Amino acid sequence: MTAPFELGGINHLALVCRDMARTVDFYSGVLGMPLVKTIELPAGMGQHFFFDCGGGDCLAFFWFPDAPEPAPGVSAPRARPDQGELTSAIGSMNHVAFAVPADAIDDYRDRLVAAGIDCTEVANHDDSEFGLSEDMHPGVFVRSLYFQDPDGILLEFAAWTRPLTPDDVRHAPARAAGPAVTP
Repeated sequence: MTAPFELGGINHLALVCRDMARTVDFYSGVLGMPLVKTIELPAGMGQHFFFDCGGGDCLAFFWFPDAPEPAPGVSAPRARPDQGELTSAIGSMNHVAFAVPADAIDDYRDRLVAAGIDCTEVANHDDSEFGLSEDMHPGVFVRSLYFQDPDGILLEFAAWTRPLTPDDVRHAPARAAGPAVTP
C-alpha cells in the first residue's frame, strides 16, 4: 500500500511569542538554533521568524503587536509536568520535543541549568503504571527533560533509547464521550 501523501517530516511548527528579540536571544543564543529566515508581515501585522531546529526542520514564531495574552491551562499546559497539570485544550499545542542524542541528555540538562534555565530532572519513560522509572532498564524507550521558553512554551529534549517496534503499538484509540463539535 502506498501512502496517500509523500511526507518528509515537519517543515515548520509556527508558534506565537510576546517579544521577537527575546525569542531570538533564547532560541539562537541559549539553544543554538540558527535564525534562517525573517519576514516582516505586511501592513504592520508583525513578524514571522524561522529557526533551524535540526534534521531539515524549522521552528517558527509569529510576533503580533496586538496578540491576546496567553491562557495557561487552555492554550498550553499550566506548567512543566513536574510542577502541575499537563492537560491543555483540544486544538492547542501542548509542547515541542526536540530530538537529542541519548548519550548527551544529562550533559544538555547541565548546560540548561548553567544558562539559568529551570528544568526537570531527566526522566526515563517506560511502560510501567506511571510511565516513569528511576533507573534505566530495557523497557525505557525514551529519556527526556522539560523546560519552558521565555513565553512559557513547554519544550522537551527527548532521546529515543531503543528502536520502536510493532509491539509498542498496543492500545486502542480512545473515543470522545460526546459528539464532536465542528469548528
